[in-house]
Amino acid sequence: MDYRKLTYEIEDKYLSPYAQKSAQTKGRKRPITPCNIRTDFQRDRDRIIHSKAFRRLKHKTQVFLAPEGDHYRTRLTHTLEVSQIARTIARALRMNEDLTEAIGLGHDLGHTPFGHAGERALSARMKDFGGFRHEAQSVRVAEVLENMNLTEEVLNGIGNHSRRGDPSTIEGKIVRLSDQIAYLNHDVDDAIRAGVLGARDLPASVLEVFGDTHGKRIDAMISDIIVSSYGKPTVSPSERAIAVTEEFRDFMFERVYFSPVAKAEEGKVDNVVLFVFDHFLRNRDEIPEYIREASDLPERQVCDYISTMTDNYLVRTFERIYVPKGWAIV
Repeated sequence: MDYRKLTYEIEDKYLSPYAQKSAQTKGRKRPITPCNIRTDFQRDRDRIIHSKAFRRLKHKTQVFLAPEGDHYRTRLTHTLEVSQIARTIARALRMNEDLTEAIGLGHDLGHTPFGHAGERALSARMKDFGGFRHEAQSVRVAEVLENMNLTEEVLNGIGNHSRRGDPSTIEGKIVRLSDQIAYLNHDVDDAIRAGVLGARDLPASVLEVFGDTHGKRIDAMISDIIVSSYGKPTVSPSERAIAVTEEFRDFMFERVYFSPVAKAEEGKVDNVVLFVFDHFLRNRDEIPEYIREASDLPERQVCDYISTMTDNYLVRTFERIYVPKGWAIV
């Protein structure tokens, strides 16, 4: 029995006319033999989950650098929260949940060690060599460094998940919104845990419109999108929710992302990234062969290598290169 075709039939009967149907995917750059169980979007989800880049996310910073404690978010837990929120919205709107999940799980594959601090350091170093943006790097990781050969719809969603992006599918737009819902709310939770915020410090409009707890805020933001978008050819929060979300975001940048606690170690991140970058630029033979083969540009080779590193691996690499080792005369 071809279970994949059964899924196609279910999608035709159940999904919204605005959903991206699995049978109508634009496909991959390199065709592969169809699976008789999974659709192409389900296969993409599985390829992402089984990738090295996905596993490395568990040791990459979300907001707080090297936090003391086991309950702070990492880039992996952020990814899982985005995927869960996006799937909830997609299911309610009768969009393609498999495509949504694949985009959500893959959206941060190319993120740097030490979060946006690491991204800013690499971006500054690469400004004369094509630049660096983590969403574009996520596509590069999937297509070039790990050769996942994902479908065009998944790659488009991954590459356009940031605020400046414009995904071509409703499912991609859902992930773009879900990313913001996830990071605003879990970063509040982590900021309260770190003592940067108090539970009642959020703007009055956020507390009034979205609620005074983590769960209430996420539920309110998801519900608003569903009510505002059901049966429509696009997906968007209500005008009131958009305005309050912008106020929420501005507050987080002022009080959390640019706070002394969050920024305290970022200067060190710049130094470590730049020192390591210059070292590998002089010693490219130390870069893994599969990364060197991915580009003829030395700076891109180094950038690719550093962006794959976890926080701990980057620090260990810096220590190996620059910290003197003890020795003794026998």
